[in-house]
Amino acid sequence: MGVAAQFLKQPLILAYLLAGVIVGPVGIKLVQSRESIQAISSIGLILLLFMIGLEIDLKKIISSGKLIVTTSVVQIFGCVLIGLAFFHLAGFSLGKQGLDALYLAFGLALSSTVIIVKILHEKSELDTFSGRLTLGVLVMQDLFAILFLAIQPNLKEASVLLVAKSLGKVIALMGIAFAASRYALPPIFKRIARAPELVFVGSLAWCFLIAGFAMGMKLSAEMGALIAGIAISTFPYSIDVASKVTTVRDFFVTLFFVALGMRIPAPNGTYLAWAAAAALLVVASRLITVFPTLHKTGQGLRASLIPAINLAQVSELSMVIMALGSGFGHTSAMAEGIMAYTFVLLGVASTYAINLSDPIFRALSPLLMRLGFRDLNEETAFFRKPVTKPRIFVLGFSWTASSLLEELGRHAPSVLQDIVVIDFNPAVNRELKRRQIAGVYGDITQKETLLHMGVAEAEMIVCTIPNTLLKGMNNLRLLQLLRELNATARIIMHAELFEDVPKLYAAGADYVSVPRLIEAQDLCSVIDAARKNLLHEKRAQLDEELAGRKEVIP
Repeated sequence: MGVAAQFLKQPLILAYLLAGVIVGPVGIKLVQSRESIQAISSIGLILLLFMIGLEIDLKKIISSGKLIVTTSVVQIFGCVLIGLAFFHLAGFSLGKQGLDALYLAFGLALSSTVIIVKILHEKSELDTFSGRLTLGVLVMQDLFAILFLAIQPNLKEASVLLVAKSLGKVIALMGIAFAASRYALPPIFKRIARAPELVFVGSLAWCFLIAGFAMGMKLSAEMGALIAGIAISTFPYSIDVASKVTTVRDFFVTLFFVALGMRIPAPNGTYLAWAAAAALLVVASRLITVFPTLHKTGQGLRASLIPAINLAQVSELSMVIMALGSGFGHTSAMAEGIMAYTFVLLGVASTYAINLSDPIFRALSPLLMRLGFRDLNEETAFFRKPVTKPRIFVLGFSWTASSLLEELGRHAPSVLQDIVVIDFNPAVNRELKRRQIAGVYGDITQKETLLHMGVAEAEMIVCTIPNTLLKGMNNLRLLQLLRELNATARIIMHAELFEDVPKLYAAGADYVSVPRLIEAQDLCSVIDAARKNLLHEKRAQLDEELAGRKEVIP
């Protein structure tokens, strides 16, 4: 099933769940006793949360910008409230009889880090404005999941005193774990660092030690494993620990998700109908909470809608929380089944939705504008000096364009007065406005945008964006569009592949920049300096250069 999922470009977790369905009581009944792999899957769950803890960057959470924190709080609490209202009105339990409504609401509020990161990486969008917003919200979701896990054992008899007591225990456990990781573990790991098997065994010992402490404090072992991972996430050896634990974790985690699959009830009209309703609820709740919040802060239609699309699926951590809830007697088989089918449904659907986010945005933007959501316009999106005829257009703004403006500011500052930047990153446009550089909010792949901004009258057009970042377009097609609009401008294009260079010249480019050649020349000089034992001087030159730069994109 894993091979089939890889071939179909679907998340492997879906394959493991389906494998569990096939071999379990619902399928061919190869394994009829679900308890036969329950112990192994429990170990997998502990190791999974240990690894999640290792990957949580507390510094990132602490340094999260106001925009990400605001968006995350509105998204999580908004989605939970919407989910609670929906499932409680639909008749799901919320009280001493069970907590199906709460678990479904919270589980559906979390998004899948595995699916999102994988697809955004393949689309080369992890470091775009929308990508960074999405990842920031995912980090904050992890923090809220930790808080939920802290109070989870006492949810059925929830009271202010019990919740405070649970949080107190978690804080105490974190204090013990962080103190040990600060003072006791470093000398131990320093001594065993050269023995890989001891690093591996020591990591597992630390994980299960804190998990055992958690159980002794009447917390869940999984919560302890999560804290164990967080405590050493900033450890000098954390990368080595993660690499060594990953293999054994993958084995046990595979069986954990297979065991979850074995618990999924046989599909019927009721389950599928509820899963479809829950999937629609997830999509609607993301649009209701994420899009208006980002739009209200002046991010524009695109930067507000794309993160909402990216976040519209269910987290694998939701499955973990639901499984723990079942162990505590908080949830029913019905709720588990709905969560599992919703996870599978959105796991498949969101793969296509994220890949097609740009066409979806273009299809929805006219409707959003008719509903009263305005895109960034010229008055709010850019600063423009009284230039009667813009001379130089920079299409798209990434790292290269940022460095280009810095170089021009140093060596030819007068040229900056003739430059107009077109990009749909609102943060870039605000920074350009602060620096009194003309910046226009717009999509460079749209003919209407280029016409409206006056590209037809430009004397020079520069595009530094690689094909991987151009959505629904590539440099060759963009050049053909530019030549259609402006036959006389001097056009400088970007090429990643050598075979694209002659094609761009044939289509009308006046010059084609090939950055890989410039980077190779720089590396050649670095290698030459290293051979002459002058690498420290080369590094000092680079440090001096970087220290003096104040770019739009640092």
